[in-house]
Amino acid sequence: MSMFLDQVTIDVKAGKGGDGMVAFRREKYVPDGGPAGGDGGRGGDVILVVEEGLRTLMDFRFNRRFRATPGENGMSKGMHGRGAQDTYVKVPPGTTVRDADTGVLIGDLIENGQELRVAKGGRGGRGNIRFASPRNPAPEIAENGEPGQERKIELELKVLADVGLVGFPSVGKSTILSVISSARPKIGAYHFTTLVPNLGMVTTNDSRSFVAADLPGLIEGASQGIGLGTQFLRHIERTRVILHVIDMSGMEGRDPYEDYVAINNELGSHNLRLLERPQIIVANKMDMPESEENLVKFKEQLAKEKEDEFADDLPIFAISAITKQGMDNLLSATADLLETTPEFPLYEEDIEEETVQYGYQSEDPGFTITREPDTTWVLAGEKLEKLFKMTNFDHDETVMRFARQLRAMGVDEALRARGAKDGDIVRIDKYEFEFVE
Repeated sequence: MSMFLDQVTIDVKAGKGGDGMVAFRREKYVPDGGPAGGDGGRGGDVILVVEEGLRTLMDFRFNRRFRATPGENGMSKGMHGRGAQDTYVKVPPGTTVRDADTGVLIGDLIENGQELRVAKGGRGGRGNIRFASPRNPAPEIAENGEPGQERKIELELKVLADVGLVGFPSVGKSTILSVISSARPKIGAYHFTTLVPNLGMVTTNDSRSFVAADLPGLIEGASQGIGLGTQFLRHIERTRVILHVIDMSGMEGRDPYEDYVAINNELGSHNLRLLERPQIIVANKMDMPESEENLVKFKEQLAKEKEDEFADDLPIFAISAITKQGMDNLLSATADLLETTPEFPLYEEDIEEETVQYGYQSEDPGFTITREPDTTWVLAGEKLEKLFKMTNFDHDETVMRFARQLRAMGVDEALRARGAKDGDIVRIDKYEFEFVE
């Protein structure tokens, strides 16, 4: 049983920016050379790119962590660090990308060569050249590089087939696919044979071609996640034409018409839009003795249920996959139907509005304060930690600048309001400071 991996979560981490440098010019006749520390280079991004040849997410089974390289540090003599190369990760066409923590859709990768940046490299820290001012011509201030963005993303592949074969298990879908295409699915005479959508490239007599997928045998209730579950129904969502395969021999003691209605209900309860797809009814196993009468009966029931929502004048093709009778007509009709059926756009609910938060939000101060049992004050928060990581603690001036940044964020005030006293210990990450009134 080959694994068909259609959902995988990977960790991506962009490169950190290079650190800025504190350096001074040392020239023979210039008493105190001006600042000469260069900036760090930017860290590499992690970018997904669509590679046409890929069909599954198998490559991610063993490699799920992708790290981009950090930027180069700034150097003396005003030389800036080099920016890092981006890291490209190949994905198959039809991959949907979500943020694994929030579930927000980040992008949908369909076209060959399409790119999506999933983690942004940190900007390089500024060297001390940048901090020179008339008031402070020789600053000992440099920033460390900004940390690269780190996130978990979820890749989900919906197989992009033009035509999907649906029907109960063992109605002959795999056999049909093996006859019409070069795909050689494993065929077994038991239920739930196909746990993997088998894809096949089909070419008609007049050399038109399309991709057909034998979609896994559905059972009633699959759309509620019972049985094979919705992950297989998802594969149907992007097919444009549905071939509804029915075993007309009724050999397994089932009623062909009831099967037909049951599968349509299945498609409907998963996503009603599936019923808007054009369907062709494929009456298979017509080489069997009972099939002719069953087909007549089926057509009568279909006509009787005209008011029924499924029964627009659906074309019915009688075939036998085993003897190949009727196959050519079926394929030409399918190719004709594809020509007039538009590509289905992604559904609105698939494309969620990205809500990006800009600007200052009064309710989020950018930090949190907690108190440990040993009375240490602990500061945390994304904005605060980023400033902290970009501060180079080897230089007093940089440390003073960090203190000013915290004050500007309102940290001192908030600590005082919580009752912090002179000399209390304040911790950020692993570093401890004294609180000074």
